[in-house]
Formats: sequence, C-alpha cells, structure tokens
Amino acid sequence: MVNFIEAQKPMLSRLMKMAGLRPIEIELEPAGTTMHIWAPKHHVGKKGTTISPLDDPATAAAAKKNSTKKSKKKRSPESRPNVVLIHGFAAEGNVTWQFNFGVLVSRYNLYIPDLMFFGKSSTASADRSPDFQAACVAGALARLGVARCDVVGFSYGGMVAFKLAEARPEMVRSLCVSGSVVAMTDAVNREAMERLGAGSSAELLMPETLKGLKALLSISMFRKMWFPDRFYKDYLKVMFTNRKERMELLQGLLTSTMDAKIPAFQQTSRDA
Repeated sequence: MVNFIEAQKPMLSRLMKMAGLRPIEIELEPAGTTMHIWAPKHHVGKKGTTISPLDDPATAAAAKKNSTKKSKKKRSPESRPNVVLIHGFAAEGNVTWQFNFGVLVSRYNLYIPDLMFFGKSSTASADRSPDFQAACVAGALARLGVARCDVVGFSYGGMVAFKLAEARPEMVRSLCVSGSVVAMTDAVNREAMERLGAGSSAELLMPETLKGLKALLSISMFRKMWFPDRFYKDYLKVMFTNRKERMELLQGLLTSTMDAKIPAFQQTSRDA
C-alpha cells in the first residue's frame, strides 16, 4: 500500500528544485559525519551534489561565477542575504519548511539543513548535544562559503540556532526563533510538560500513537489543518526513524537548572 507521506517527498523535491534549490551532502568528517542540506543551485558544480572534506571551500565561489548570470530585474545570488531555516523535532528540513521556501527563495539565498539523525544527515559521533548540531550546521555553511547569515529556528531548531549564535557570533547576523527556549532546564521542561499535558518530552516529541501525533502537530502548527487518520498513520511510519538516536538527542537537551547559563548575545547593525 502506498504511503502518502513518502509519496509526497519526490513531488516536494521537484518543487524545491524548480524554485532553485538543490540537495547537497557535505562530509564534515571522513566516513563520520555527513549533513544533507538544501542550498541555492549556484553551489552545485561539475562534481555533483556531494562535497567531501578534501574539497576546497572556494568551490562554492567558483560555482557561483560559472553558473550565475546577473540581471537588472533580479538580484544576483551574491547580493542576496543568506537565510538558514532550522527545523524542529517533528520533521526534517524540507517537510518543516514546505510552506515557506516558495515565498522566500526569490529574495534570499535559502539554506535548509537536516540536523543529525533527521532526513539523510548522519554521524558516527556520540555527541548528542545541540552544541554539536550547531557545529555541524556552521561547518556545512562554511564549506558552502557562507560567512554571514540570518537564522530562523523552530522548536528544537531554535535551541540549535541559539547555540549557533553563541558559538559563531561572527556568522549569525540575526535570529528569529519560534516555540523554543535558550536552555531546556529541568524546571522549564517540567513546567512545559505540565502545561502541554505530556508525561515527558519523549512522549510528546516521539509519539507512537495517532493521539500522540495529533497532539504534537496541534502545538506545532499555527494554522490547524484536518487530515484523515490514514495520513497520520503514514506520517508515523516515515517521520520518526532513528528513534534510539533521537531519544538520546532529547536527553542531550536537558540541563540542570543550577548549571544553566544564559548567554549574552551581542547586537550588531543590520549591515555589519
């Protein structure tokens, strides 16, 4: 029987390619860590859509020069602001941002990464912290020649975005974060679970039942949308893979209330 959610992915990929985005796999460590990211098509050169650790970071700049034609009516890729969209725990990058990329891609250079253990991103590292996820995003962007960007993070992706801004202030120009916190302390987690009626973050973010999935999507979506139960069943089958590793990611989020440190983010001018 056809899984409707799985069947939707090729169509979504085609739409993203029509919009000017391309899927790229970036090896951050040889045979260890690979990040899958949707990026503007001017990054794709003759070598294809895989960037290995041996590739020169200047490859992206060369690809831009060879594949970009400037137009008076349309801003060239070099002049557009770079915007990074970081997904939450409910789905990988392209699924999370499928209703957003179409209205943004003509004005910005969009980068939509899959965090580790989501989509096609994977790692052999035992590190499950949001700091590690942020380091992977920073590494992938650097390999693509992105020196400055605006970052949008949703839920879990918001925590990764905060860590990225903390670790790489010279890279992150501004942050836009929704449904997230700077640090998931014991106290914050307890209050959030009580308010949402969930026994634990794993129960909420890694549902195994239709009821649990509906509860998660009800707090994840601004505009409520009705779907038949068949769609929810299909979603459960394909969107919550790597359950063991994702459970470990949730454990890596929690920090003691006493040990939590809130970083002081430096505000800079828009054109800095």
